[in-house]
Amino acid sequence: MPIYAYKCSACGHAADEMHKVSDAALTVCPQCGETSYTKQVTAAGFALKGSGWYATDFKNGPAAPKNETKAETAAPACGTGGCSGCAS
Repeated sequence: MPIYAYKCSACGHAADEMHKVSDAALTVCPQCGETSYTKQVTAAGFALKGSGWYATDFKNGPAAPKNETKAETAAPACGTGGCSGCAS
């Protein structure tokens, strides 16, 4: 479950609350009981940096299977008789 930051505009009470994404936002302040308890905008708890899995594994598109080379997987050039559109 995610953790949300809340703050009461009436008394200034601030706290982190954990609840489901599908649950309604909290509105009643646990300190003073006013209905001015609102969810705060916060930064993400993580950052993607460096040369991780995206840069090394997926950035340049899908790779050829390990037991095949690029020459084996390339389509034949038109006019060489290697495709079904060419007359043999």
